[in-house]
Amino acid sequence: MKRKLLLTIAGLALFQVGTFAQKTYIHAGKVVDVRNNSMLQERTILVEDDKIISITSGYHSGGEEDKVINLTDYTVMPGLMDMHVHMESETGPSQYIERFTNNEADIAFNAAVYAERTLMAGFTTVRDLGGSGVNISLRNAINANKIKGPRIYTSGKSIAPTGGHADPTNGMKESLMGDPGPEVGVINGESDARKAVRHQVKRGADLIKITATGGVLSVARDGSAPQFQQDEINAVIQTAKDFGIHVAAHAHGDEGMQRAVEGGIHSIEHGTMMTEKTMEMMKENGTWYVATITAGMSVAEYAKIPGYYHPAVKAKAEAIGPQIQGTFEKAYKKGVKVAFGTDAGVFPHGENYREFIYMTEVGMPNLEAIQSATLRAAELLGEEDKMGVLEEGMLADIIAVEGDPEQDIAVMEKVVFVMKGGEVFKNGKE
Repeated sequence: MKRKLLLTIAGLALFQVGTFAQKTYIHAGKVVDVRNNSMLQERTILVEDDKIISITSGYHSGGEEDKVINLTDYTVMPGLMDMHVHMESETGPSQYIERFTNNEADIAFNAAVYAERTLMAGFTTVRDLGGSGVNISLRNAINANKIKGPRIYTSGKSIAPTGGHADPTNGMKESLMGDPGPEVGVINGESDARKAVRHQVKRGADLIKITATGGVLSVARDGSAPQFQQDEINAVIQTAKDFGIHVAAHAHGDEGMQRAVEGGIHSIEHGTMMTEKTMEMMKENGTWYVATITAGMSVAEYAKIPGYYHPAVKAKAEAIGPQIQGTFEKAYKKGVKVAFGTDAGVFPHGENYREFIYMTEVGMPNLEAIQSATLRAAELLGEEDKMGVLEEGMLADIIAVEGDPEQDIAVMEKVVFVMKGGEVFKNGKE
């Protein structure tokens, strides 16, 4: 009996030694080198498990047990990264009434659809900047391979003062307003600020988002005025720093941006009325700028549709929306650090590629725009050692598009291949 057991163990050991993980050889006609903003020709990308093993010149393949993916007619690049999305919702004239009719389960099922659509558009990683908290469960479900979607870094529920842009009871009658507090991201004073951050961390947030000024799509009174006192912003940022996480600031008005930058904010979102003084402050402090031009362009167009927005929202959309592209142009040319973000959900998920068009229209070179959605986005996340470039040891987040984006940025709409973490989710050739 003992001899049979030993033989069995030996046989298993031989079997394990002789078993090899399948490798995938991707033959890429063109490859975007986002570190150097250049285009490489005829490369083989070797993938094993969830990592890139090597990238070599020419086309190579392995043994019969290995897989070859032929992308010789396409342009290959790292998976795209959108640093400002809202996965729980999507624009529509009924969006405001849905606050009262949708249950968490409704939000979750909708979010699953939006997540898959985002991934299929070539965005393998996103930063979700504010929802109900369902976005945390969405992230977990994707990580557990229960549903298809991008890798999500989420802020959970945004933090605002009472009556601010992210106060969930704005626009309700008094009997429904109540007095929401830090548990739902509504604060007044330093103590509330610290509690709100800690509560989001407890719920599982990867980062924190504040609404440093009013916004466009809430029925709060003003879209540009600052909404936090300096001590409140400082308390949020310091508490988040103690947990080792970043803070992003929604901001349209300049004074709110300056308070956020002074407090040590990691990124400014939208930045509509940003002045040169604020740009200089951001450069000095290394603050990131995520412009979301697509959101501005979209809300300005939707505001023209009768009844699409609440009257208070319509006025703000018409005034603020058209300005963002011009602000981006000034900030980019001033040398402010830029990462790609769209505010998807304010417009239909899956149309994130539009941001590339708006960025390049005002002077950003095509490959640099792609760099902002890959390497630069990874740097914003603090994950540049894991993703954002096609190099040995990086996560195998790889996409391919028809055409040459260096010559025509509009081809970013035509994503034919999506691999996330070594798993193929889309292959237009099959």
